[in-house]
Amino acid sequence: MADYLTVSSLTKYLKLKFDRDPYLERVYLTGQVSNFRKRPNHQYFSLKDESAVIQATMWSGVFRKLGFELEEGMKINVIGRVQLYEPNGSYSIIIEKAEPDGIGALAVQFEQLKKKLAQAGYFASEHKQPLPQFVRKIGVITSPSGAVIRDIITTISRRFPGVEIVLYPTKVQGEGSAQEVALNIAAANQRSDLNLLIVGRGGGSIEDLWAFNEEQVVQAIFESQLPVISSVGHETDTTLADYVADRRAATPTAAAELATPVTKADILALIREAQQRSYQALNRLIRQQKERLGKLSQSVIFRQPGRLYDVHSQRLDRLTLALTNQMRNQLGETKQHHSLLMQRLVGLDLQGRLERLKERIHQQERLLRSTMANQYDSSLVRFEKAQEALLSLDTSRIVARGYAIVQKDGRPITSVDQVEKGDQLNLQMKDGNLEVEVKDVK
Repeated sequence: MADYLTVSSLTKYLKLKFDRDPYLERVYLTGQVSNFRKRPNHQYFSLKDESAVIQATMWSGVFRKLGFELEEGMKINVIGRVQLYEPNGSYSIIIEKAEPDGIGALAVQFEQLKKKLAQAGYFASEHKQPLPQFVRKIGVITSPSGAVIRDIITTISRRFPGVEIVLYPTKVQGEGSAQEVALNIAAANQRSDLNLLIVGRGGGSIEDLWAFNEEQVVQAIFESQLPVISSVGHETDTTLADYVADRRAATPTAAAELATPVTKADILALIREAQQRSYQALNRLIRQQKERLGKLSQSVIFRQPGRLYDVHSQRLDRLTLALTNQMRNQLGETKQHHSLLMQRLVGLDLQGRLERLKERIHQQERLLRSTMANQYDSSLVRFEKAQEALLSLDTSRIVARGYAIVQKDGRPITSVDQVEKGDQLNLQMKDGNLEVEVKDVK
Protein backbone atom coordinates (compact mmCIF):
# COMPACT_ATOMS: atom_id res chain seq x y z
CA MET A 1 0.00 0.00 0.00
CA ALA A 2 1.37 3.46 -0.98
CA ASP A 3 2.48 5.93 1.72
CA TYR A 4 0.52 9.20 1.64
CA LEU A 5 2.28 12.44 2.57
CA THR A 6 0.63 15.22 4.49
CA VAL A 7 0.45 18.65 2.86
CA SER A 8 2.80 20.00 5.52
CA SER A 9 5.38 17.28 4.82
CA LEU A 10 5.30 17.98 1.10
CA THR A 11 5.56 21.73 1.64
CA LYS A 12 8.53 21.32 4.01
CA TYR A 13 10.24 19.05 1.51
CA LEU A 14 9.74 21.58 -1.28
CA LYS A 15 10.97 24.43 0.95
CA LEU A 16 14.09 22.41 1.76
CA LYS A 17 14.67 21.97 -1.98
CA PHE A 18 14.22 25.71 -2.57
CA ASP A 19 16.59 26.66 0.25
CA ARG A 20 19.36 24.22 -0.82
CA ASP A 21 19.16 24.78 -4.57
CA PRO A 22 22.25 26.89 -5.49
CA TYR A 23 20.46 28.30 -8.53
CA LEU A 24 17.78 29.85 -6.30
CA GLU A 25 20.12 31.37 -3.69
CA ARG A 26 21.00 34.32 -5.97
CA VAL A 27 18.63 35.04 -8.84
CA TYR A 28 19.04 37.86 -11.38
CA LEU A 29 15.57 38.77 -12.61
CA THR A 30 14.00 41.34 -14.93
CA GLY A 31 10.33 42.17 -14.65
CA GLN A 32 7.64 44.82 -14.59
CA VAL A 33 6.35 46.10 -11.23
CA SER A 34 2.70 45.18 -10.70
CA ASN A 35 0.17 45.59 -7.87
CA PHE A 36 2.49 48.04 -6.10
CA ARG A 37 1.11 50.11 -3.24
CA LYS A 38 3.61 51.86 -1.01
CA ARG A 39 3.48 50.61 2.59
CA PRO A 40 5.03 52.13 5.74
CA ASN A 41 7.68 49.39 6.18
CA HIS A 42 8.13 46.27 4.04
CA GLN A 43 6.94 46.32 0.42
CA TYR A 44 4.92 43.54 -1.21
CA PHE A 45 4.20 43.53 -4.96
CA SER A 46 4.54 41.39 -8.10
CA LEU A 47 7.04 41.13 -10.95
CA LYS A 48 5.65 40.01 -14.30
CA ASP A 49 6.43 39.67 -17.97
CA GLU A 50 4.25 38.69 -20.92
CA SER A 51 3.75 35.09 -19.73
CA ALA A 52 4.26 34.79 -15.98
CA VAL A 53 4.15 36.57 -12.63
CA ILE A 54 6.01 36.09 -9.34
CA GLN A 55 5.36 37.61 -5.92
CA ALA A 56 8.12 39.90 -4.64
CA THR A 57 9.05 41.07 -1.14
CA MET A 58 11.39 43.96 -0.33
CA TRP A 59 12.34 44.51 3.31
CA SER A 60 12.22 48.07 4.66
CA GLY A 61 16.02 48.37 4.96
CA VAL A 62 16.51 47.57 1.27
CA PHE A 63 13.61 49.84 0.25
CA ARG A 64 15.05 52.85 2.10
CA LYS A 65 18.37 52.50 0.25
CA LEU A 66 16.88 52.26 -3.26
CA GLY A 67 17.61 55.85 -4.26
CA PHE A 68 14.52 56.01 -6.51
CA GLU A 69 10.77 55.58 -6.10
CA LEU A 70 9.12 52.34 -7.20
CA GLU A 71 6.18 52.97 -9.52
CA GLU A 72 3.45 50.79 -10.98
CA GLY A 73 4.50 49.49 -14.41
CA MET A 74 8.22 50.33 -13.96
CA LYS A 75 10.60 47.74 -15.43
CA ILE A 76 13.40 46.88 -13.01
CA ASN A 77 16.35 44.52 -12.65
CA VAL A 78 16.53 42.79 -9.28
CA ILE A 79 18.92 40.48 -7.42
CA GLY A 80 17.46 38.23 -4.74
CA ARG A 81 16.70 34.74 -3.53
CA VAL A 82 13.66 32.56 -4.13
CA GLN A 83 11.76 31.49 -1.03
CA LEU A 84 8.77 29.20 -0.45
CA TYR A 85 6.21 30.35 2.12
CA GLU A 86 4.97 27.25 3.96
CA PRO A 87 1.52 28.37 5.24
CA ASN A 88 0.03 28.78 1.77
CA GLY A 89 2.60 26.92 -0.36
CA SER A 90 3.38 30.01 -2.49
CA TYR A 91 6.84 31.03 -3.56
CA SER A 92 8.26 34.54 -4.00
CA ILE A 93 11.51 36.37 -4.57
CA ILE A 94 13.12 38.26 -1.68
CA ILE A 95 14.73 41.31 -3.33
CA GLU A 96 18.15 42.31 -2.01
CA LYS A 97 19.00 44.89 -4.69
CA ALA A 98 17.06 46.67 -7.46
CA GLU A 99 17.69 49.24 -10.14
CA PRO A 100 15.70 50.56 -13.12
CA ASP A 101 16.13 48.61 -16.34
CA GLY A 102 17.91 50.48 -19.13
CA ILE A 103 18.85 53.69 -17.21
CA GLY A 104 20.64 54.33 -13.95
CA ALA A 105 18.94 54.76 -10.59
CA LEU A 106 20.20 58.34 -10.27
CA ALA A 107 18.60 59.28 -13.58
CA VAL A 108 15.28 57.84 -12.42
CA GLN A 109 15.60 59.55 -9.05
CA PHE A 110 16.40 62.82 -10.85
CA GLU A 111 13.27 62.63 -13.01
CA GLN A 112 11.05 61.59 -10.11
CA LEU A 113 12.27 64.38 -7.84
CA LYS A 114 12.06 66.89 -10.70
CA LYS A 115 8.43 65.91 -11.31
CA LYS A 116 7.59 66.11 -7.59
CA LEU A 117 9.17 69.56 -7.14
CA ALA A 118 7.62 70.90 -10.35
CA GLN A 119 4.17 69.86 -9.16
CA ALA A 120 4.85 71.62 -5.84
CA GLY A 121 5.62 74.86 -7.74
CA TYR A 122 9.34 75.10 -6.98
CA PHE A 123 10.25 75.87 -10.60
CA ALA A 124 7.34 78.24 -11.35
CA SER A 125 8.32 81.54 -12.97
CA GLU A 126 6.22 83.58 -10.53
CA HIS A 127 8.63 82.59 -7.73
CA LYS A 128 11.72 83.85 -9.61
CA GLN A 129 13.29 86.99 -8.14
CA PRO A 130 14.71 89.69 -10.45
CA LEU A 131 18.47 90.21 -10.32
CA PRO A 132 19.59 93.61 -9.00
CA GLN A 133 21.02 95.97 -11.59
CA PHE A 134 23.72 97.28 -9.26
CA VAL A 135 25.47 95.23 -6.56
CA ARG A 136 27.95 96.13 -3.83
CA LYS A 137 28.55 92.69 -2.30
CA ILE A 138 28.12 89.21 -3.82
CA GLY A 139 28.14 85.91 -1.91
CA VAL A 140 29.71 82.89 -3.66
CA ILE A 141 29.05 79.34 -2.47
CA THR A 142 31.64 77.02 -4.01
CA SER A 143 34.92 75.22 -3.37
CA PRO A 144 37.71 77.62 -2.36
CA SER A 145 40.28 75.72 -4.48
CA GLY A 146 38.38 75.28 -7.77
CA ALA A 147 38.47 77.30 -10.98
CA VAL A 148 34.93 78.59 -10.34
CA ILE A 149 35.90 81.18 -7.72
CA ARG A 150 38.94 82.31 -9.76
CA ASP A 151 36.83 82.88 -12.90
CA ILE A 152 34.19 84.79 -10.91
CA ILE A 153 36.78 87.03 -9.20
CA THR A 154 38.55 87.74 -12.53
CA THR A 155 35.33 88.60 -14.39
CA ILE A 156 33.85 90.82 -11.68
CA SER A 157 37.17 92.64 -11.13
CA ARG A 158 37.28 93.38 -14.86
CA ARG A 159 33.64 94.40 -15.24
CA PHE A 160 33.06 96.28 -12.00
CA PRO A 161 36.11 96.86 -9.75
CA GLY A 162 35.11 97.60 -6.18
CA VAL A 163 32.38 94.98 -5.86
CA GLU A 164 33.15 92.88 -2.78
CA ILE A 165 33.03 89.08 -3.06
CA VAL A 166 32.25 87.03 0.06
CA LEU A 167 33.31 83.38 -0.36
CA TYR A 168 31.56 80.63 1.59
CA PRO A 169 34.02 77.71 1.33
CA THR A 170 31.83 74.69 0.60
CA LYS A 171 32.25 71.00 -0.11
CA VAL A 172 30.54 70.51 -3.49
CA GLN A 173 30.95 66.76 -4.00
CA GLY A 174 30.63 63.61 -1.93
CA GLU A 175 28.99 62.74 1.35
CA GLY A 176 27.72 65.69 3.35
CA SER A 177 28.15 68.16 0.48
CA ALA A 178 24.42 68.77 -0.02
CA GLN A 179 23.94 69.59 3.65
CA GLU A 180 26.92 71.96 3.58
CA VAL A 181 25.61 73.78 0.48
CA ALA A 182 22.15 74.19 2.09
CA LEU A 183 23.62 75.44 5.39
CA ASN A 184 25.81 78.04 3.64
CA ILE A 185 22.83 79.33 1.61
CA ALA A 186 20.93 79.77 4.87
CA ALA A 187 23.96 81.46 6.50
CA ALA A 188 24.30 83.91 3.59
CA ASN A 189 20.65 84.87 3.99
CA GLN A 190 21.32 85.87 7.61
CA ARG A 191 23.48 88.77 6.41
CA SER A 192 21.91 92.10 5.50
CA ASP A 193 24.74 93.44 3.32
CA LEU A 194 24.67 90.85 0.50
CA ASN A 195 22.83 91.69 -2.74
CA LEU A 196 23.16 88.40 -4.62
CA LEU A 197 24.24 84.74 -4.31
CA ILE A 198 26.16 82.61 -6.83
CA VAL A 199 26.03 78.83 -6.23
CA GLY A 200 28.28 76.74 -8.42
CA ARG A 201 30.94 74.16 -9.17
CA GLY A 202 32.76 72.72 -12.19
CA GLY A 203 31.55 69.95 -14.50
CA GLY A 204 31.45 66.22 -13.83
CA SER A 205 29.30 63.12 -13.98
CA ILE A 206 25.80 62.94 -12.59
CA GLU A 207 27.28 61.38 -9.46
CA ASP A 208 29.72 64.29 -9.07
CA LEU A 209 26.94 66.86 -9.46
CA TRP A 210 24.39 64.98 -7.38
CA ALA A 211 24.64 67.28 -4.34
CA PHE A 212 22.87 69.94 -6.42
CA ASN A 213 20.00 67.52 -7.13
CA GLU A 214 19.32 66.89 -3.43
CA GLU A 215 15.95 68.13 -2.17
CA GLN A 216 17.48 70.03 0.76
CA VAL A 217 19.59 72.15 -1.63
CA VAL A 218 16.57 72.86 -3.85
CA GLN A 219 14.58 73.81 -0.74
CA ALA A 220 17.34 76.17 0.48
CA ILE A 221 17.53 77.95 -2.91
CA PHE A 222 13.74 78.21 -3.11
CA GLU A 223 13.53 79.77 0.38
CA SER A 224 16.45 82.16 -0.19
CA GLN A 225 15.52 85.82 0.17
CA LEU A 226 18.60 86.72 -1.87
CA PRO A 227 18.42 86.25 -5.66
CA VAL A 228 20.38 83.11 -6.62
CA ILE A 229 22.39 82.45 -9.80
CA SER A 230 23.15 78.75 -10.38
CA SER A 231 26.33 77.80 -12.24
CA VAL A 232 26.70 74.04 -11.82
CA GLY A 233 28.68 71.91 -14.29
CA HIS A 234 29.17 72.72 -17.95
CA GLU A 235 26.60 74.09 -20.38
CA THR A 236 25.21 70.62 -21.14
CA ASP A 237 24.87 69.68 -17.46
CA THR A 238 21.54 70.45 -15.84
CA THR A 239 20.70 70.01 -12.15
CA LEU A 240 17.60 70.70 -10.10
CA ALA A 241 19.44 73.67 -8.60
CA ASP A 242 19.45 75.21 -12.11
CA TYR A 243 15.66 74.81 -12.36
CA VAL A 244 14.87 76.40 -8.99
CA ALA A 245 17.46 79.21 -9.13
CA ASP A 246 16.36 82.69 -10.18
CA ARG A 247 18.81 82.57 -13.11
CA ARG A 248 20.99 79.81 -14.57
CA ALA A 249 24.47 80.49 -15.98
CA ALA A 250 26.29 78.05 -18.26
CA THR A 251 29.72 78.95 -16.85
CA PRO A 252 31.15 80.80 -13.83
CA THR A 253 32.13 83.65 -16.17
CA ALA A 254 28.54 83.91 -17.38
CA ALA A 255 27.36 83.90 -13.75
CA ALA A 256 29.68 86.82 -12.94
CA GLU A 257 28.39 88.70 -16.00
CA LEU A 258 24.77 88.12 -14.91
CA ALA A 259 25.66 89.38 -11.42
CA THR A 260 27.08 92.61 -12.90
CA PRO A 261 24.73 93.43 -15.80
CA VAL A 262 26.00 97.01 -15.82
CA THR A 263 29.79 97.53 -16.00
CA LYS A 264 31.74 100.36 -14.47
CA ALA A 265 32.36 101.75 -17.96
CA ASP A 266 28.61 101.75 -18.62
CA ILE A 267 28.01 103.68 -15.40
CA LEU A 268 30.70 106.26 -16.21
CA ALA A 269 29.21 106.76 -19.68
CA LEU A 270 25.74 107.05 -18.13
CA ILE A 271 27.01 109.63 -15.63
CA ARG A 272 28.66 111.69 -18.41
CA GLU A 273 25.47 111.57 -20.45
CA ALA A 274 23.35 112.56 -17.44
CA GLN A 275 25.80 115.35 -16.63
CA GLN A 276 25.53 116.73 -20.15
CA ARG A 277 21.73 116.56 -20.09
CA SER A 278 21.64 118.27 -16.69
CA TYR A 279 23.94 121.03 -17.94
CA GLN A 280 21.77 121.69 -20.98
CA ALA A 281 18.54 121.58 -18.94
CA LEU A 282 19.98 124.02 -16.39
CA ASN A 283 21.04 126.43 -19.14
CA ARG A 284 17.52 126.34 -20.61
CA LEU A 285 16.00 126.96 -17.18
CA ILE A 286 18.31 129.94 -16.56
CA ARG A 287 17.39 131.48 -19.95
CA GLN A 288 13.68 130.99 -19.24
CA GLN A 289 13.95 132.56 -15.80
CA LYS A 290 15.88 135.51 -17.21
CA GLU A 291 13.17 136.09 -19.80
CA ARG A 292 10.48 135.85 -17.13
CA LEU A 293 12.38 138.27 -14.87
CA GLY A 294 12.62 140.76 -17.73
CA LYS A 295 8.87 140.57 -18.35
CA LEU A 296 8.05 140.90 -14.65
CA SER A 297 10.32 143.94 -14.26
CA GLN A 298 8.25 145.72 -16.93
CA SER A 299 4.98 144.86 -15.18
CA VAL A 300 2.72 147.71 -13.96
CA ILE A 301 2.99 146.35 -10.41
CA PHE A 302 6.68 147.11 -10.23
CA ARG A 303 6.21 150.48 -11.91
CA GLN A 304 3.32 151.46 -9.55
CA PRO A 305 3.80 149.28 -6.42
CA GLY A 306 1.06 151.14 -4.51
CA ARG A 307 -1.57 149.44 -6.65
CA LEU A 308 -0.38 146.10 -5.30
CA TYR A 309 -1.90 146.63 -1.84
CA ASP A 310 -4.78 149.05 -2.50
CA VAL A 311 -7.33 146.28 -2.83
CA HIS A 312 -5.96 144.48 0.24
CA SER A 313 -6.19 147.67 2.33
CA GLN A 314 -9.87 148.07 1.42
CA ARG A 315 -10.57 144.46 2.24
CA LEU A 316 -8.78 144.84 5.61
CA ASP A 317 -11.01 147.80 6.51
CA ARG A 318 -14.15 145.84 5.69
CA LEU A 319 -13.00 142.84 7.74
CA THR A 320 -12.04 145.06 10.71
CA LEU A 321 -15.52 146.72 10.74
CA ALA A 322 -17.27 143.33 10.47
CA LEU A 323 -15.16 141.92 13.31
CA THR A 324 -15.93 144.92 15.57
CA ASN A 325 -19.68 144.58 14.98
CA GLN A 326 -19.60 140.85 15.59
CA MET A 327 -17.69 141.24 18.86
CA ARG A 328 -20.13 143.95 20.05
CA ASN A 329 -23.12 141.71 19.31
CA GLN A 330 -21.54 138.73 21.06
CA LEU A 331 -20.73 140.88 24.11
CA GLY A 332 -24.36 142.06 24.35
CA GLU A 333 -25.65 138.50 24.09
CA THR A 334 -23.22 137.33 26.77
CA LYS A 335 -24.30 140.10 29.19
CA GLN A 336 -27.97 139.26 28.66
CA HIS A 337 -27.29 135.55 29.30
CA HIS A 338 -25.35 136.40 32.47
CA SER A 339 -28.23 138.52 33.76
CA LEU A 340 -30.70 135.67 33.20
CA LEU A 341 -28.45 133.23 35.07
CA MET A 342 -28.16 135.62 38.06
CA GLN A 343 -31.92 135.93 38.25
CA ARG A 344 -32.29 132.13 38.25
CA LEU A 345 -29.69 131.82 41.02
CA VAL A 346 -31.52 134.36 43.23
CA GLY A 347 -34.79 132.49 42.71
CA LEU A 348 -33.22 129.20 43.78
CA ASP A 349 -32.57 130.48 47.39
CA LEU A 350 -29.35 128.51 47.74
CA GLN A 351 -28.55 130.00 51.17
CA GLY A 352 -31.86 128.81 52.61
CA ARG A 353 -31.43 125.31 51.17
CA LEU A 354 -27.93 125.17 52.65
CA GLU A 355 -29.19 126.13 56.15
CA ARG A 356 -31.94 123.49 56.00
CA LEU A 357 -29.42 120.81 54.98
CA LYS A 358 -27.12 121.78 57.86
CA GLU A 359 -30.00 121.48 60.35
CA ARG A 360 -30.90 118.07 58.95
CA ILE A 361 -27.29 116.90 59.34
CA HIS A 362 -27.28 118.04 63.02
CA GLN A 363 -30.48 116.08 63.67
CA GLN A 364 -29.09 112.93 62.05
CA GLU A 365 -25.88 113.31 64.09
CA ARG A 366 -27.82 113.56 67.40
CA LEU A 367 -29.93 110.52 66.43
CA LEU A 368 -26.82 108.55 65.55
CA ARG A 369 -25.11 109.35 68.87
CA SER A 370 -28.23 108.33 70.83
CA THR A 371 -28.55 105.05 68.89
CA MET A 372 -24.87 104.21 69.39
CA ALA A 373 -25.11 104.86 73.17
CA ASN A 374 -28.13 102.58 73.48
CA GLN A 375 -26.43 99.81 71.50
CA TYR A 376 -23.29 100.16 73.68
CA ASP A 377 -25.25 99.87 76.93
CA SER A 378 -27.16 96.84 75.63
CA SER A 379 -23.96 95.12 74.47
CA LEU A 380 -22.28 95.81 77.81
CA VAL A 381 -25.16 94.13 79.72
CA ARG A 382 -24.99 91.05 77.43
CA PHE A 383 -21.23 90.89 77.94
CA GLU A 384 -21.49 90.95 81.74
CA LYS A 385 -24.13 88.18 81.72
CA ALA A 386 -21.98 86.03 79.45
CA GLN A 387 -18.98 86.65 81.69
CA GLU A 388 -20.92 85.50 84.76
CA ALA A 389 -22.08 82.36 82.89
CA LEU A 390 -18.52 81.50 81.94
CA LEU A 391 -17.27 82.05 85.50
CA SER A 392 -19.95 79.70 86.84
CA LEU A 393 -18.46 76.95 84.65
CA ASP A 394 -14.89 77.53 85.93
CA THR A 395 -13.67 74.20 87.39
CA SER A 396 -11.38 75.94 89.89
CA ARG A 397 -14.40 77.55 91.56
CA ILE A 398 -16.24 74.23 91.65
CA VAL A 399 -13.27 72.50 93.29
CA ALA A 400 -12.90 75.35 95.78
CA ARG A 401 -16.38 74.59 97.13
CA GLY A 402 -15.30 71.04 98.18
CA TYR A 403 -15.91 69.10 95.01
CA ALA A 404 -13.30 67.02 93.17
CA ILE A 405 -12.72 66.18 89.48
CA VAL A 406 -12.23 62.49 88.77
CA GLN A 407 -10.01 61.58 85.78
CA LYS A 408 -8.92 58.30 84.22
CA ASP A 409 -5.99 58.35 81.80
CA GLY A 410 -6.27 62.14 81.59
CA ARG A 411 -10.02 62.09 80.70
CA PRO A 412 -12.88 63.16 83.03
CA ILE A 413 -15.12 60.38 84.45
CA THR A 414 -18.84 61.18 84.11
CA SER A 415 -20.35 57.72 84.86
CA VAL A 416 -19.54 54.63 86.92
CA ASP A 417 -19.82 52.67 83.68
CA GLN A 418 -16.43 54.11 82.72
CA VAL A 419 -14.70 52.60 85.80
CA GLU A 420 -13.80 49.04 86.68
CA LYS A 421 -12.44 47.50 89.85
CA GLY A 422 -8.68 48.05 90.17
CA ASP A 423 -8.57 51.15 87.89
CA GLN A 424 -6.12 53.87 88.85
CA LEU A 425 -7.91 57.27 89.10
CA ASN A 426 -6.76 60.82 89.66
CA LEU A 427 -8.74 63.14 91.98
CA GLN A 428 -8.14 66.86 91.41
CA MET A 429 -8.68 68.87 94.66
CA LYS A 430 -8.42 72.59 95.16
CA ASP A 431 -4.90 72.33 96.58
CA GLY A 432 -3.54 69.20 94.85
CA ASN A 433 -4.17 65.75 93.30
CA LEU A 434 -4.82 62.30 94.76
CA GLU A 435 -3.92 59.02 93.08
CA VAL A 436 -6.48 56.33 94.18
CA GLU A 437 -7.32 52.73 93.28
CA VAL A 438 -10.92 51.58 92.83
CA LYS A 439 -11.81 48.76 95.22
CA ASP A 440 -15.41 48.35 94.20
CA VAL A 441 -17.93 49.79 91.70
CA LYS A 442 -21.63 50.13 92.72
